[in-house]
Formats: sequence, structure tokens, C-alpha cells
Amino acid sequence: MKSKLSLKAEFLNMLSPKVRESSERVLAGEPLNAGHASAILQAGPSELPVLTWLSRTVKLKLRGGFISYSRKVFIPLTRLCRNACLYCGFRVDQPKPGEVFLKPRQVLAVAEAGARAGCFEALFTLGEKPEEKYPEALKELKGLGFSSTVEYLYECCRLVFKRTGLMPHSNPGILSFDELKALREVNVSMGLMLENVSHRLCKPGGPHQPSPGKNPKLRMEVLENAGRLKIAFTTGVLLGIGETEAELAQSLEAILKVHQRYGHVQEVIVQPFKAKAGTPMAHHPEPSLLQLKKALAAASLLYAGEIPVQTPPNLPEAESLAGLVEPAIDDWGGVSPVTPDHVNHERPWPQVEALRRAAGAWGFPLKVRLPVYPKYVVERLDFIPEAFRKPVDRLTDRLGYVREV
Repeated sequence: MKSKLSLKAEFLNMLSPKVRESSERVLAGEPLNAGHASAILQAGPSELPVLTWLSRTVKLKLRGGFISYSRKVFIPLTRLCRNACLYCGFRVDQPKPGEVFLKPRQVLAVAEAGARAGCFEALFTLGEKPEEKYPEALKELKGLGFSSTVEYLYECCRLVFKRTGLMPHSNPGILSFDELKALREVNVSMGLMLENVSHRLCKPGGPHQPSPGKNPKLRMEVLENAGRLKIAFTTGVLLGIGETEAELAQSLEAILKVHQRYGHVQEVIVQPFKAKAGTPMAHHPEPSLLQLKKALAAASLLYAGEIPVQTPPNLPEAESLAGLVEPAIDDWGGVSPVTPDHVNHERPWPQVEALRRAAGAWGFPLKVRLPVYPKYVVERLDFIPEAFRKPVDRLTDRLGYVREV
């Protein structure tokens, strides 16, 4: 931000010293850091209207006046995972024999249903490298003709795009540089949730203790390598798993710093923890709507014109949707007319019209996007793999959103 904003002094006088300092930097067009974001995360309820006004003003000025979403199908390629996060309701330990992985015909059936329903994205979400922990996973992969989950994922992405035209976006967990490079050929964009940079959460008793792939250093390496490879990349933070405000702010800032080196982070998801029955964290308290709104405002103001902010629309209660637009989100993420949210299966997708009303309540039109963000479609074609360039061009308008018919 370079140009200044204005706000009456009487409103600034209502703020605590640290929140006022952060707000004054925003008004002056100065960048924020983790310390400022932490102050926003600790703001009181009476300070939120000023922060959300600032956040919406910054969004309109620097990130644009639309809110978007992606029409997708959700393909859970495998639910086995070498990690065992204490909050996860997606992972299973004992699949039926021969059902560790979806088979190609099952994958294509989901994708074909999505194509008929007007979807553009095939979201591949799967457990991380299950063959390293489960012999039955490796056995099934070999029976399919592959030596690793990543190899099989590559083939499924290739098949889906070739047969249906849906554009894959994969979230397979920790990947090496070479694995990322290979998957880039068959994914228009990819993702990995950072979740948090705190090593404390990986210690005994923490939610990530039994999960080698949740080591923050490994996750940051993937984020760094994705930048080197010019992959339009989705990442994010998980709110409410036991982190402090400072740890959350440091996580948001870590994403910003790596993005500033490569320009590849297409969105940051601020995802609230949802307690899952039957998990070790089934009775862990969920973050409040106030905490979520403060986290969204902190992310929006920290990222200013650099990174769009997303939050899933099916996790809060339906009546809260307009409240999530208030702190200036840019995107609702993927919404499916065909498949459930297999990670949060108890939380159905809202109707698109509900998203449109929520966005419109704050003056933001709703747009459909591809799995790759409009910025890369319009300004950074080098981030779009060669195989996808013609379809992307055919489907999008001059702003990079899906053409309206």
C-alpha cells in the first residue's frame, strides 16, 4: 500500500494502543508484520468494526471488489495416511481389502458427474504417502501398476483432465521437489495447508505429535519449492487447535514472506477447527465467530494487496455467512453440486444463492473462478502449465474469472 486512507480520529481513539498502532499503519499505507497481526488477533469485540472497515477498504482498493468460488468435485483418492493428527476425521486406519485407493473408473465417474453439473475443478484430497506406513497400501499400488501414491495420483490427474476436461488441483501432503515438478504437469494449481509454524504443536500432547508430515520445516520447504517451480499454490492456517495468537500471526507472516520471494501463493485459507466425533480432540473447544472474524481481518490487513484470503463457507453456521464477508474475504473456496466435503462430511455445502446473498450484503458481486486464480490467468501465464493454457483461455474473461454464459 502506498496511498493513504482516512478515518476519523474519534474511531481511532476507541482502540487499544497496539490495535491503534496497527490501524494507523494501514491508514498510512505501511505494511504490517506478525506483531501487528497478533495485536489484531487480540482485539476486543468493540474494536472489530473499525478493523473490518479497514479490511474491506483495503480489499476494495488493492484486491478487487469481487468474491469468488470454484465449482468442484471432491475426489478422496485414499483415506489412509502416514500422519495421525488428533483432530482429523478424514483418515481411516482399516479400509476394506482392495479399497485403499479409489480405482480409475471410480475417479472418472465422479469427474464425469462433475462435468455434467458444470464443474471446472477436480480436487484431489488424499492421505499423505500411506505406503510408508501401511503394507496394504503398497500392495494395492503395485497391483495397480504403481510404486507410490504420487505416481498413481499423477495418472489419475492425467486421466481426469483428458477424459472430462476438469482441471486437477491436488493436495497430497509433503512432496519432494521432483514430485512437485512432476505433478505440475497435470495440475493447474496445487495446495498444502501450512496449518501453523509452531513446533510446539508437534510435541507430546500436541495435535501434530503423531504426524511426521506436519513438521513445519517440511511444510515450509514444500511451499518454497512450489514457488521455485512456479506453481500457483494454495495454503492456509488452521484456527483453534491450541495455537497462541502470536503463533497464528507468525504463521500468516511466514506465508507472506515466501510469497514475496516467488509470487506463487494464490490464496490463504483461514480454516476454523471443527471437532469430530470419535477423534482425540472431539471435545476440544471450537473457535468462536469473533475469533474467526479477527483472524480473517488480520490476514486481510497483513496481506494487503498481495494474497487473497479464503474461508470455507460450510464450516460456520449458515446465518454467519454475511458476517464472514464483513472482514473482507476474497473467496469461498471450492463448492460442489455433486460431492460432499469428505474432510468435514457432517457440514453440507451451502447453496450458491446463499453465498451470493452473503457477498451482496456487503456490496460484493459473486464470481466463479477456475482452480487457478484470476491473477495468474491475466498476469502470470508462466504459472499455468502448458497443457492447461488453451482451456484456461477459452473458459475465462478478461478479468480471469469464468466467462458468464
